[in-house]
Amino acid sequence: MKKLSVKIWMLLLLFIAITIVFLVIFTNFLYEELYVEDKETSMVEIAENLQKTYKGGAVTNEFIKQTEDFNRFSDVEVFTVRNPRELSACLPFDVDYETLIGHEERAQLIEGEAVIKRGYEKRFNREVVSVIYPLVDENRLEGIIYVYVPLTKMTEMASKDVIFLLITVSFLLLIMAWASLKTLQKVLVPLDKLKLAANEMTAGKYETRVDIKSSDEIGELAKTFNLMATSIQEEDDKKRDFLSIVSHELRTPISYIKGYGEAFEQELVPEEKNKEIYTLIVQEANRMQKLTNDLLTLARSEQHQEMDITPLVLSEVVREVLQLVKTLADKKQISFTVTIDEETILRADEQMTKQILINILENAIHYSPVSSTIEIGNEMTMSETTIFIKDQGCGIAQEHLAHITERFYRVNKARSRIDGGTGLGLSIASQLIEMQKGKLVFTSQVEKGTTVYITLPTWGDSFL
Repeated sequence: MKKLSVKIWMLLLLFIAITIVFLVIFTNFLYEELYVEDKETSMVEIAENLQKTYKGGAVTNEFIKQTEDFNRFSDVEVFTVRNPRELSACLPFDVDYETLIGHEERAQLIEGEAVIKRGYEKRFNREVVSVIYPLVDENRLEGIIYVYVPLTKMTEMASKDVIFLLITVSFLLLIMAWASLKTLQKVLVPLDKLKLAANEMTAGKYETRVDIKSSDEIGELAKTFNLMATSIQEEDDKKRDFLSIVSHELRTPISYIKGYGEAFEQELVPEEKNKEIYTLIVQEANRMQKLTNDLLTLARSEQHQEMDITPLVLSEVVREVLQLVKTLADKKQISFTVTIDEETILRADEQMTKQILINILENAIHYSPVSSTIEIGNEMTMSETTIFIKDQGCGIAQEHLAHITERFYRVNKARSRIDGGTGLGLSIASQLIEMQKGKLVFTSQVEKGTTVYITLPTWGDSFL
């Protein structure tokens, strides 16, 4: 695979080759259009001026002498002859008469028309352009005015300045090469840094960053790469923390179950302690089961599982959820005060919505005192409703509110373990709400309780 620098150099060489070809074509065009045309125009003017001095009749010696005198001071060669066949004797190169003036050219001359010809001449080793004007009197060709000039070669035109041109062109090529090299370095060196950084990222060095301070697209690419690297590093740290916390959470119940199991195997447990230990083993097994279920739910929510969005009657969903958490609430003699609008229709996934309410209500029950009340209600807006769940628990300090939806975050770790919480319930609820384009907000006062606000979209009046 060719490197980018090689491709760019090949592209530059192609541009240079195209430029040279264009310059050659353009130079030939200028040579033809300017130099040759200028010579032809000048020769035509000379021939026309001499033709105007012809008064008719036979061409006199005086007219021929006048032409010869003009020839001495002209930069072109001018001859006047009475018989066109005499012209070859006046020219400094051998030419056949039929070649010089053919039948068609002679017919033109008799008609009073001029003849312009261009051809290669070996003696001069260059092209010769000639202008032939007739001297006609009463349809009789009395003579011709012949003007010719060997065309200067382009190499001869530039011979005086060729050294200067070569030096100038060489200098310009050096400047172009230096500028191209610097430009390539400016573009390719940062790209090479990005390549090395990407290889290091592939090897697991997520702390890798690139130091590119340019303000062009390469600089923007470097900033994007650094942001990506930061994001990957944060996710990797979260993954490590997550695995560490999960292993820690599982270690405790596994240790209990393993320890009591070995104690039973070695018959070290007194018979009167059997029921107590069986209860502890079941309790720890339930904790493991709840933790694995919560982890599975969290994994599904992170994979953005497909949602079945349907119209849900909020009051019915709340009643079903309260039946599911009633056993847990009855253990602490907690009652519910429900003021849900019976006409509120949610635009949501039923299973996700129930899971959200279950997680938040279980959390409220865990942290509420015995014989307290939990209020549940909602407030409608144009296209959404806000469900509030207010408990009378211990409350949450302000420094903890911003973190309570993080995985395994606990305000009171010891109490959470006793109550059987995994620290994943609010995190799962937050992700499920976000998937349904809703919002989750907490307000709390220590020793007075916490209120959770869940905002979800509704179907609106048109559905009813």
